[in-house]
Formats: sequence, structure tokens, C-alpha cells
Amino acid sequence: MLSRDRVIQVLRHETPDRIPVYAWVKFNMTPQIEQVFGSVAAFEDRYEFDFAHIFGGPSTFSESAVTALRESNGGRLDPRAALDLPVSDPGMMEDYREIIAEIRHHKQERDRFVYMQTPGSFEVVNSIITLEAHLRGLLEYPEQLRELYRRQTAWSCAFARNCLELGVDMIFVADDWGAQNTLLFSEAAWWEMIYPYHRTLVTAVRQSGGYVGLHSDGNVAAVVDGIVELGYDLVHPWQESAGMSLAAQKARYGGEFVVMGGLDVQSTLGFGNLARVEAEIERVLGLFLDGGLLFCTSHFVQDHCSIEELLFAYDMVYRRVRELGRARRGMG
Repeated sequence: MLSRDRVIQVLRHETPDRIPVYAWVKFNMTPQIEQVFGSVAAFEDRYEFDFAHIFGGPSTFSESAVTALRESNGGRLDPRAALDLPVSDPGMMEDYREIIAEIRHHKQERDRFVYMQTPGSFEVVNSIITLEAHLRGLLEYPEQLRELYRRQTAWSCAFARNCLELGVDMIFVADDWGAQNTLLFSEAAWWEMIYPYHRTLVTAVRQSGGYVGLHSDGNVAAVVDGIVELGYDLVHPWQESAGMSLAAQKARYGGEFVVMGGLDVQSTLGFGNLARVEAEIERVLGLFLDGGLLFCTSHFVQDHCSIEELLFAYDMVYRRVRELGRARRGMG
């Protein structure tokens, strides 16, 4: 079975021949990986990863424009001032050259499922103003924030359509809403200020024939029913170290969306406890023998993780997903 087909089976709530596998390693572990494998691409090939996370392309707001506006406002911005930022044109196809090359490498040459990250409206505003100013703005400047969210959503819809036309399989909306134990804001604020714009984006991706996934760190338990209503195919990372139980997700929401995750970088990988790494991999893979999981790290592997521990983890993952797949098929 091709890797891309394996991932699509999971997203369709079917049972693949084995659990698909990936890891977020590029941003912190590249030097260590290159010393052993020569390149991150060689590492990905060694473990026969089934899907790939693509970055790149245009940004909604240019960094120079944000810097200039911030300087003209005394070093700080609030939602009112941020409305003066010009929105970039997502239709400049020369900005997509890196994306095209990544699609060719992963999908056309290796038959992987490819997904493209785009920021959600809440996360984009955090990159312009401080989180403190943003949270305060939910109370003080809701209309200005709605306009910022509307602009970002319109941009993301156009960007998503372009990526899907180029061959991307899934749009992956990164929008961190969770703190360690609860949301960063009230549940009511999520429904009023966040939900409508995600609904617009999810609808646009669906109408263009793509799958759509959500990344949100932390504990988002208060709005999972809303995530279901939005129609997301996938949620990452379903962070167990923030109180989000994978067993509970499978029992209650397994028929609604799948999880990408399973190897927590906040509590498990990167702390030198190989026995815990082994036990957690075994536990998580055992939960999802019949589907529902795209096995992956909960975020980028941090640079305090040794290359030896990373290889220990993925040697085990590589071996166990195949053993468990063969055992399940044998029982069938």
C-alpha cells in the first residue's frame, strides 16, 4: 500500500495495513540528523514516513511592514493600529516555488500524503501584537479584531485554494488556543470570535476538495464539540501532557475526527528516559490498532533530545507499527 493511500484510509475512518508515521524534526534536530544521515530527507526516507508537513509560501503581512508599523506606534501595537497593515497578495505564484518543490519531493517522488500549514486568525494576530494585548483586545476592541480575523481568513482561503491546486492534500490550520489546563480565553469568546472564521476557512477547503486539519497546543477540551461542528478531519496534537486523554478521544470522538500525535515532546521524548519512551509508544500504538491515528510527535522535537533517543524512538516505531499491522491482519 502506498503511504498516501494509507493516510487517506485513516482520514476516512478505515483501518489501514499499518499506522502511518511521521515526526516534526526539521527545525531543531537538523544538525544532529545531518551528522548521522547527511540530511533530514535521508532520515525521513530511512523511517519510510507516510506524510509530510510543508512550510513556506507567502505571508499575510510582510515582516518589514509589521516592524515599520510597530516602530511608528512606539514599539507596541493594539488591534486598532494593526488594521493599518497592508495584506499581501496570495496569488503571486513565484512565492510558491518552495511548496512546488516539496510537493514534487514528497508526493510525486515518494508517494507521501502532503499537508500545508497556514496560520489561523488568532495565531496571526499574536504575531503582530503581544498575546496580552490580543487577549485584552477581545474585550476592548472586538470589532477591530473581527476585521483582522476576516482579512486573515480571506487570505487563508485564497492561499489554501492555491496550495490545493498545486497538489497539496490537506490544509493544516495552526491556531493555538490552549493553555496548559484550559483555553486562553473564555468558551463564549471562542464561539463568538474564533468559530465563525474557522467555519469560513474549513468550508472553503472542503469546497476545493481538500482535507482540513487543526493544530492547537494545550487543553482545548472546552471547545471540542465546536471543532466537530466545524468539520475538521484531524486534530493535532491532542496534547496528553495538557490533560487531553487519547483514550477518551477515541472513545468519544473517534468517529468524528482522527488524531495526529501520540509522542509527547513536553513529557516523554527528549528527557533521557528510554523506558518511558518505549512504554508510551507501545501504549499509544496499542490504542489505535484499528485506525484513527497518524502517529507523530506532539510538536517539534526539542534540541535537548539526543539523536540517540530520537533514533531509539523511531527504530521502535518503525518496527512496532509493522509488527502490529501484521498481527492484526493475521487475526482478521
